[in-house]
Amino acid sequence: MTRLRHPALLLVPFLAGCGTTRMTDTARSATEMLLVSQAADKAVVQIDFTPLSGKTVFLDASSIPEKDLDKGYLVSLIRQQLLSTGALLHDEKPRAEYVVELRSGGLGTDRRSMLLGTPAVQLPSVVPGIPTSVPEIALLKKNDQRGIAKIGVFAYSRVTGRALWQSGTVEAESRVNDTWVFGAGPFTRGSILKRSELAGEPLPTIPTTIFGGNTHPTTTNPLGEQYFPNSQMPLPSPVIPAGLLGVTGAAVLADKPVVR
Repeated sequence: MTRLRHPALLLVPFLAGCGTTRMTDTARSATEMLLVSQAADKAVVQIDFTPLSGKTVFLDASSIPEKDLDKGYLVSLIRQQLLSTGALLHDEKPRAEYVVELRSGGLGTDRRSMLLGTPAVQLPSVVPGIPTSVPEIALLKKNDQRGIAKIGVFAYSRVTGRALWQSGTVEAESRVNDTWVFGAGPFTRGSILKRSELAGEPLPTIPTTIFGGNTHPTTTNPLGEQYFPNSQMPLPSPVIPAGLLGVTGAAVLADKPVVR
């Protein structure tokens, strides 16, 4: 057996293997999606939904176009906040006492770039068929992306049509900044990152204890993990508006109340 192993080892350098890995990218970059979702988080968390606590509500998001790719995330955020403040959600509009209407004035990203140096220049061809170009020479280069969310919510009685509450317009933004210095980079920092990065790798940080501890007090995250012990409580009795006291119970569930 020992004699057979040595001739077999001589064949190893002549053996070759080949493999391929298929790599794809999503239609939207992860950075873009994180910027938009974080801006939406920051905007929604500014809204105080406590005026709707204990009330049966229907969330109407029809004013936001279906083609908006981030509609589902925004609607889910609003539903979560409504539930966490004690509102009782109904998926059927006739079963709710109040309608909560959601609108979006802006939900997307924009980009700004700055270059200190010489941009890439395409020169006329000296030799036919061979293009001549001057590469970019950047002493300092910045590429800033910003996510923006502008939303508003208001509630009104489904039966009477009278206004109950409005949040006003709230705005929020998120950022990520890429910087190149003398061609080195990108140095990336922003609100969607836990720490600064160099070419996608986290940069080491200096412990804050050296400078006397953390200067930023910890705050609770309203969108973080929570437990609601009242989830097992029985449903409240349906509220019948005063104007419908003389109408049969079936009429309360109709879109257009029938008056005797």
